[in-house]
Amino acid sequence: MSRIQLALNVDDVEAATAFYARLFGTEPAKTRPGYANFAVADPPLKLVLLQNPGQGGSLNHLGIEVGSVDEVDAVQSRLAAEGLASTDERDTTCCYARQDKFWVEGTPSGERWEVYTVLADSPTFSAETAETGSACCSGEPAEACCTGA
Repeated sequence: MSRIQLALNVDDVEAATAFYARLFGTEPAKTRPGYANFAVADPPLKLVLLQNPGQGGSLNHLGIEVGSVDEVDAVQSRLAAEGLASTDERDTTCCYARQDKFWVEGTPSGERWEVYTVLADSPTFSAETAETGSACCSGEPAEACCTGA
C-alpha cells in the first residue's frame, strides 16, 4: 500500500475536518487537538490537517506513505541511486504516530517531501528530546513540519 500524503495548514481544524469529510465522503481516521488525518480510499490519499491560524490554505508538506520499513529503505535507495540526498528520521514521533521516515533534500522549489511508514499510534504529537524539545519539528528540513497548535 502506497499513497500520496498532502498536509495542509488550516485556520480551524474542526471546520476543515467537517468540509473534507463531506468532500471525500469519509470520516477522519484520527483526530486530536489541532490535528486530523483522513485515509481516503479513492483516490488513495492521506490528507493531514494541521491547525496553524493565519496560515490556512497553505501547504505544510507532502509525503508518500508506504506500508513498511523495507519500502522506506527501498525508496531511499532508489532515490540515492538517482543522485537525490535525504535526511533520515528513524523511530521518530510526529503527527501522533511513531514513524520511520526520511526527507528528500534539494527539491527545485523548496517543497518538503517525506517518505514514511507508520510504526504505531502515539498519544503525543511529537517526542520530546533533551537536546531539541520536539523530535518532530526540530532541525532541517523538518522544522516547519507538523506545527500543530
